[in-house]
Amino acid sequence: MRPLLASLPLLALLGGCSYLPTLDSLPSVTGEKVLGLVTPYRVEVVQGNVLTKEMVARVKPGMPKTQVRDLLGSPLLTDVFHESRWDYVFTINRQGAAPQKRLVVAVFDGDKLKSLDVPDDLPSEQEFVAAINTFKPGKKEPKLELTEAERSALPPPKRSAEAAPTAAAEGPAPGRIYPPLDAKPGSGS
Repeated sequence: MRPLLASLPLLALLGGCSYLPTLDSLPSVTGEKVLGLVTPYRVEVVQGNVLTKEMVARVKPGMPKTQVRDLLGSPLLTDVFHESRWDYVFTINRQGAAPQKRLVVAVFDGDKLKSLDVPDDLPSEQEFVAAINTFKPGKKEPKLELTEAERSALPPPKRSAEAAPTAAAEGPAPGRIYPPLDAKPGSGS
């Protein structure tokens, strides 16, 4: 009888677990809240080479492999069995931004670039920055300059009758004595 009574709290706890969400019902990458309270932290994963329209436009057929590598960076994938193909893969998963994946393929004929296979959705530099920017600025922008009316309302700057002495005219700060720069050996200073 005692084992049965001792197991009742355990059975009650296990019964309560049926009300917790299952793994299937947990939020997706959109940043939904778990149990309506907490937004889980999503690890930011960036892999590969960021290639933009401007970068790809500089690459022309006939360029040597070294020049292509200088302009686009080292490819993420190179295959020993297909040395004439370089795959530039880029993926990014950021919390609050849509996941992105792109593939640019460079095909070589010997040491010279034969073709560059570029996807249609390759963004410009500005489009890429806008796509990954998760910072949401406030509605009110700070005021950086005074208007002419505000400037005219300011009191004029105070000017003293005597010109303020410059630091060079004052000499060294009080209490500091510096040795002469052209001190001769044995002169005692």
